[in-house]
Formats: sequence, C-alpha cells, structure tokens
Amino acid sequence: MPELATTLGALISAGAGRLRQSGLPDGRREAIRIWDELGESGPADVALEPARAVDGDASAAFDRAIARRCQGEPLSHVTGRSGFRRLSLVSDGRALIPRPETEGLVDLLLQRVHAGRVVDVGTGSGCIALSLAQEGHFDEVVAIDRSADAVALAQLNCNATGLQMTLVRGDLCEPLRHGAFNALISNPPYLTVAEYLSLDPSVRNWEPEAALVSGTDGMAATTRLLQNGGEVLQPGGWLALEVDCSRAAAAAAQAKALGWHGVSIHMDLFGRERYLLAQRSNTR
Repeated sequence: MPELATTLGALISAGAGRLRQSGLPDGRREAIRIWDELGESGPADVALEPARAVDGDASAAFDRAIARRCQGEPLSHVTGRSGFRRLSLVSDGRALIPRPETEGLVDLLLQRVHAGRVVDVGTGSGCIALSLAQEGHFDEVVAIDRSADAVALAQLNCNATGLQMTLVRGDLCEPLRHGAFNALISNPPYLTVAEYLSLDPSVRNWEPEAALVSGTDGMAATTRLLQNGGEVLQPGGWLALEVDCSRAAAAAAQAKALGWHGVSIHMDLFGRERYLLAQRSNTR
C-alpha cells in the first residue's frame, strides 16, 4: 500500500482485492465497512467521491485493518463494532460476537413480559440486557456473567449507550435473590468439546471457549438454569433460553420434568429450533 496520498476508490479496490484473495467473497462490502468503522468517512463517499485523496495515516490504518481481516480475525473484532437490534456495540475477544439469531430471543421475551425486573444470565457483551433496557419498560435490568473480562466489556457498552443496567459478576443464578425477577433470559454456552473443536477457525480461534462449551453433553449450563432459574423468578415469571437446535427437544423434556409450565420451542430466523420458553407456576 502507498505511504503517501492515494485516492479513496483505489484504496477500497486494493483492500477488496486483498480480502478476496484471502478467500473472503464479499471483499468490497467488507472493505467499505472497515473504512466506515475507522471513522474517516461514510460508505456513500466511496461511491460519490472515489477520486478524493486519502492521506498516508488513514491509508496505513486501513491497511492494518485489512491485514487483520485477511488473517481470519472476525470482521466485528477488526472494526471493533457489532450491531444487535437497534444497538451498535463494542465487540472484541472478551465475549461472543452478538448473533442475529439471538435477537429473536429478545422478541419472544418482550412479547410476554416487558415490565418489572429482568435478569440476563451470561450477558457477555451486554447485548441482550441493553436491548431489554432500551426496548422494554423494566424497573431494573440486571446482567450477570462469571467472566471479569465480559463484565468489563458489558460495562463499556452500558456506558457508551447511556442505557441503565445493573452488572453483577457471578456464576449463573448463584448471586441472585430468590423471587426477585419477573423474567430470566439467557444465551448460555451449549456446545460439547467435540463440537467446539469442529467450529470454523474464525470462531474457535477468536471467541472465548468458556462462552461456547458447556460440559460433556453441551447441556451443563442449560440444565442448571432449568434447575435453579425458577428460584429467582416470581410466581408466573418467564424463562427464555437460547439452546442448541440439536438439543432443543431434550431441553424441553427436561424443563417439563422439572415442573416448568407452558414449555415451548421456537424457531430462529433460519428455521432451526433455537429458543425455549417456559413459565414458573403460580404455586411452585
């Protein structure tokens, strides 16, 4: 890449070519997004002002970002941002990158409860909790994670968005008061070690293993949430979990056996069994 001035059009074209050569088919789209997230100018300028001069510092920063992406680093880590519902959040290796599938879990919960107190267990980047704080009418949104790094990232996103949530460091439901919440939502880890090892390197090499792997059968965290989640909910409170599609039926059967009411499985945007909804009984 040139050290002095180049044009914006030439810079984007060169970056797109390098991305395509590294095996990324949407090279131009990604190159434009990287340029946009670096904050130099918006995507429209690439089309409207391709002859605009780009100075050496901006060109070098773009070159470094393209090199990171060519080495397999996730685009959200390279840009440092990830979109989730109405939010743009800081994204890095401290937590999972927010996925579009998880957005559907928020919808399902808000259809059932949107006031009172809600807790997001295993909050990661804070994407679920902050979306509930933004879109619901809750008196309090609590977010908990056992990872100090994840809690720090969620706090960063909380500060950046200006939304209100209470952050707690702890393991699943252990630090939570009994009967304190109207709803519990969670996207817990749900893979086996073998499934984790078979993941694409773009996930396995860059996102935290602890947020993906959950015991020998992939069900350890889900089982604990089903066993203990009812204790922190008020009577009639709702539980909303993201589950692995291959274990959705097993999770539903376990929920019924543990006394949850109205257990249902819902599809994600790709038509896979991805969400488990259940309600604590009024007497249990």
